[in-house]
Formats: sequence, structure tokens, C-alpha cells
Amino acid sequence: MKKINLAILATSLTPALAFADNHAAATTSPSGAAFWAAGICMGVAAAGVATAQSKAAHAALEGIGRNPTSAKPALVPLILSLALMEALALFAFLIAGDLIKAGM
Repeated sequence: MKKINLAILATSLTPALAFADNHAAATTSPSGAAFWAAGICMGVAAAGVATAQSKAAHAALEGIGRNPTSAKPALVPLILSLALMEALALFAFLIAGDLIKAGM
């Protein structure tokens, strides 16, 4: 279990390495705290959205499996709810970008 947590942490913080700069002492570069905050923001948002989308898809497919005639009426609300959940991840991405841009 500890190896999985370490792998998840390392994967969620990998984007911060892409922004690493040789001029770390410059005043215009963001602080390390900004990268940590952005990484945590995106990690939590991605985990929450993935969990919610999987639960929604599971419920929809289980309902369609029990009542196949409900497939067409259930499709539009399912797609709409998945799109709204994905919008939350995009909002978190914008917030993470602003955290890095502001440099905290």
C-alpha cells in the first residue's frame, strides 16, 4: 500500500518537474510552494472526477442492464453529467495554472 501511495504522489508531482528552471534564484520564477499547490490541486481534482465519473457510469450501466428499454432516455443525462464533472477538472486546471503564474 505504501508503494502505491508513493507512486501516486510521484505521478501527481511530475508536472512540476517540467517547469523546473535553471534560474531558480530569479525573482520572476514561481516558488516551490506554487508547484506543490498546483500538483495537489490537480491530483485531488483528478481523483475526485475519476471517482465520480466511474460511479455515474456504473449506475447508468447497471440501470440499463436491469431495464434495457431505458438506454435511450438515460443516455442524455449521463453524457451531460459526465461533461459537467469533466468541467470541474478543467476549472481545477485553470486554478492550478493561476497558482503557478502567481507564484504564491
